[in-house]
Amino acid sequence: MAPPRIVTPLNENWTFKQADKEDSKFLSVAQFPTNVHLDLLHNGLIPDPFIGKNELDVQWVGEAKWIYKTTFRSQQVPEGAKAILAFDGLDTFATVVLNGETILETDNMFLPERVDVTSVLKTSGDEENELVITFDSAYLRGWKLVEKYPDHKWGCWNGDSSRLAVRKAQYHWGWDWGPNLNTCGPWRPINLEIYEARLADLSCQSEVDNSLSSADITVTAEVEGKADKVRFEISLNGEQVATETVDSSPGKVSASFHLDKPSLWYPVRYGKQPLYQVKASLLGGDDVIDEDTKKVGLRRAELVQRPLKEQPGTSFFFQVNNIPLYCGGSDWIPADNFVPRISRQKYFDWVKLVADGNQFMIRVWGGGIYEEQDFYDACDEYGILVWQDFMFGCGNYPAWPELLESIKREAYENVKMLRHHPSIVIWAGNNEDYQYQESVNLTYNYEDKNPDNWLKTDFPARYIYEKILPDICSELIPSTFYHPGSPWGAGVDTHDPTVGDIHQWNVWHGTQEKYQNFDKLVGRFVSEFGMEAFPSVKTIDAYLPLGKDDPDRYPQSSTVDFHNKADGHERRIALYLVENMRYAPDPLEQFVYSTQLMQAECLASAYRLWKRQWKGPGREYCGGALVWQINDCWPVTSWAIADYYLRPKHAYFTVKREMAPVSIGITRKEHHHPKDKYTRVNIDTKTQIEVWGSNLTLEDLTVDCVLRAWDVETGEQTFSETVASLVLPENRSTDIVAMEVPVIKPKSGEEARTVVAAYLQVQDSGKQIARYVNWPEPLKYLHLQKPKELKAVLTADFKVVEISAEVPVKGVALECEDDDVKFDDNLVDIVPSEVVRIGVRGAKEGTKIETRYLGML
Repeated sequence: MAPPRIVTPLNENWTFKQADKEDSKFLSVAQFPTNVHLDLLHNGLIPDPFIGKNELDVQWVGEAKWIYKTTFRSQQVPEGAKAILAFDGLDTFATVVLNGETILETDNMFLPERVDVTSVLKTSGDEENELVITFDSAYLRGWKLVEKYPDHKWGCWNGDSSRLAVRKAQYHWGWDWGPNLNTCGPWRPINLEIYEARLADLSCQSEVDNSLSSADITVTAEVEGKADKVRFEISLNGEQVATETVDSSPGKVSASFHLDKPSLWYPVRYGKQPLYQVKASLLGGDDVIDEDTKKVGLRRAELVQRPLKEQPGTSFFFQVNNIPLYCGGSDWIPADNFVPRISRQKYFDWVKLVADGNQFMIRVWGGGIYEEQDFYDACDEYGILVWQDFMFGCGNYPAWPELLESIKREAYENVKMLRHHPSIVIWAGNNEDYQYQESVNLTYNYEDKNPDNWLKTDFPARYIYEKILPDICSELIPSTFYHPGSPWGAGVDTHDPTVGDIHQWNVWHGTQEKYQNFDKLVGRFVSEFGMEAFPSVKTIDAYLPLGKDDPDRYPQSSTVDFHNKADGHERRIALYLVENMRYAPDPLEQFVYSTQLMQAECLASAYRLWKRQWKGPGREYCGGALVWQINDCWPVTSWAIADYYLRPKHAYFTVKREMAPVSIGITRKEHHHPKDKYTRVNIDTKTQIEVWGSNLTLEDLTVDCVLRAWDVETGEQTFSETVASLVLPENRSTDIVAMEVPVIKPKSGEEARTVVAAYLQVQDSGKQIARYVNWPEPLKYLHLQKPKELKAVLTADFKVVEISAEVPVKGVALECEDDDVKFDDNLVDIVPSEVVRIGVRGAKEGTKIETRYLGML
């Protein structure tokens, strides 16, 4: 009878030193798994790269060689068994030596490796095994590979071309939101395994019937070595729902199950997230030799691309359990430059922030990593859909044979590791590599379907995205949609808004459009768009070497500029600020507020205007919007809507309101009608508002639409009427009314100073379920009044802040020095005779809440 598999984590006794420095001594590591920057920080040998300009002082780390060493004892390896060293992740060019013998050389950060060390391992009780791993510079090795393949047309956006030659997290070369910190080290666990037989893999393929009333499940175990049987069990909430025991043999062993009335996994808001536990036990007689478990969710997930009514092209939206979804969400980058220090709790905190923000999808961007299981566990539990990129981004990747083989193994192993997560609904081949191809006119003939021909062009990576990756996905995850790239439009221009997904960067990048024009910049699915804003002042104070006393504590300082990696960021932030509002660089607090108000207005307008194009069956003209980005990897000014310390910027809250189950929107347009084609004088001008409601619930709602208007200068109310009573059909946006801006004296210029608030009220109860305040734009033209009676008062139970004012106030922000005080909403527009209530957590007796608003200085 085979003994149980024994797994011993090799996470103790690790030391490290610089390999190419003569007087270097072994020092203790900060943690395990780890990387070299964390260990150098732990020993006080480098300054914190996130503080000030210290990033510049640690560049030498990425060009040095490093040695990691540990010793460990091993028990005897029984006759017929073997000993395996399992490396879950080595970053990146590593030579592994066990007891003086080289057992492994690696060149791919994303590849787990398993090495049979039975003949090398010392197993007597008093003998120590010595494991030594030497890491070479990925940066320098990358350049050597570039020189080795001069015929390839090297080129990329962000970082430098050496990254394209190396299978490593591409953001380690620096990006337009992150520092250049080229890491190395054992970044994922290392284990010693001793066994005669083991479960090498456990997978679960499920198909939910279209009626949602039953599910067929096939569970497959991959068995290595000899055992008697495999017992499969499926349970839910600790109760077994199915089991079967089958004979074992080396290779794949399967069992099939049929479940009636399964508990289905739904995205957040649309249902619960039950997770079945699938367990496989490898048996020798009645004894368990090895076992593995996976948590899986049962759901139907589809990407719907079909012709549309009244518009060209095809739809692009996700449907889960027969529910079409407007996927408002965010793009995700690694949450730290030093991944080993991201805790499971930190992953859950980030994903909870997304779910609490009324978002449905996270796109894991292709320049980072295949994320930790903790991240996907959080998405599974919170009901957040995942768009998963393969790890290629913004460049022309080479395709020599050995590299293709490494990429094939990488894709195979990572899809295998992640395929059980119900949250993952799409895999995409790359980020913006097709856009790079278009930008430099690399050869791409969509009609040529011969993969061998692709390798002969100056865009050989097509072979990766359209041959290697789809073949692996077809084998391992046949029911999950594969998309060749993001953006991708079935071989047509990647900017085509009528097919596939687009990245809409003509606000900020590109033509630098006004964000008020987002309605003209729509696509079938917008998987990237964004606007920069400064992080919290607390975050700025954290990275300034002297904190609040630092002489560089002002917006245009060299240190603050250093913590913004985007080309031309000074001009672009200034452009969008000066186009939209009056502002000044001092004090810092008001400038930060101004950038966050601008970002909040910009992103909210995109969600609001694009969601208007979700018009129901056959008219899904826009199926989703993913903002670049939810998070940061260090303290920085960027496009993130929450900064490195999980502090939400104000855009987080405006996006949350726009993605609420029910929302209302207004757009304001001027219409000019000249009396004839020559006149410059006789022009009839009308300023019109268009009002619509978005009902993302699965029930029709009978509502009244109420409009009220005020003069921004006097605070006088000029209009209050119920303008429509109607049914808002489920899961779509519906136009409600188009009318001239309500003013007392039409054509008197009052339109340019009239604020209009729109409300949706449940018809029977009068309960308000949506609110939006529309202002004349640009805001800089308004003569905003400073309120004399602006109040933000905590209720007696400290759970709500009540905000009111006697004049219209734009963008009232609640602020508190205490970081434990969290607001459920923020940056709200206030109009007279109305109290806005915002939930608050962590407030107590003595909590001081302050306000900030546009025009307060």
